[in-house]
Amino acid sequence: MAVRPLRIGTRGSALALYQAGLVRDRLRQAHAELAGETAVELVPIRTTGDRVQTRRLAEIGGKGLFTKEIEEALLDRRIDLAVHSLKDMETHLPAGLEIGGVLPRDDPRDVLVSRSGMPLAQLPPGARVGTGSLRRRAQLLRLRPDLALAPMRGNVDTRLDKLAAGEVDALVLALCGLERLGKADVATEILSPEQMLPAIGQGALAIECRAGDTELRQLLAPLNDAASAACVAAERAMLAALDGSCRTPIGGLATIGGVRLTLEGLLLSEDGKAERRGRSEGAVSDAVELGTELGLRLRRGAGSEFGFD
Repeated sequence: MAVRPLRIGTRGSALALYQAGLVRDRLRQAHAELAGETAVELVPIRTTGDRVQTRRLAEIGGKGLFTKEIEEALLDRRIDLAVHSLKDMETHLPAGLEIGGVLPRDDPRDVLVSRSGMPLAQLPPGARVGTGSLRRRAQLLRLRPDLALAPMRGNVDTRLDKLAAGEVDALVLALCGLERLGKADVATEILSPEQMLPAIGQGALAIECRAGDTELRQLLAPLNDAASAACVAAERAMLAALDGSCRTPIGGLATIGGVRLTLEGLLLSEDGKAERRGRSEGAVSDAVELGTELGLRLRRGAGSEFGFD
């Protein structure tokens, strides 16, 4: 790997490039042989999810459309690793790929950004709120069924531009994305997990690599945060047990206190009228088992109102 640059695959948005740059900088700090300016290279890759902005993800194949082309480049050895917002990754990775590390998790909560400066509870009836997420949509409808929800996709700046142009009265965005772009001051209100349970893996950055790449895994080891990795492993295990996708409104958030992990899970109908909520607690070392148990418990008895047969 010293012969040529270590190649990091990433989407090309400002946020994605910032996130990949963060991994590059931490690799440089951790390894003297990667400290040179040309030792690590960012390789922007345009994904289907970036190209198709006018349709909901559920209509065009799901959230994996933000990772598909990057993962193909990884399997074809055109890149050595990839950096993703973990919430964009499919529940089951393609054969031959694995998560090689999780950086310390940033704030996983969602925020409301409103033109008027009003918080969610004070938005007038019929206010238009933009979101492309079924999870956010269902939770908004559960809290404020009188709102008019408008489908909206695109990067953070595109959404903020649409808000400024008056296309919507408010947006719901991930706080971590605004913080990474230096735009956290635009948030009107931080939504608590009780109001808006985050997406699986929200706030976490994952490094994806080829399975069995021992040399690369050694390079990534200093970047991995064990607590964050355990939390997202529990959340992803819950999602896998639910057989969840972007077609099903699902929220989940794991937290750690001492050696104990607590996982909150939420399954909603698309209209927000039906919900199943649960909690699982246990040892951090049992993260995957705790997630699987909670997912199976939420799934048991959930019918067509939740998108299951």
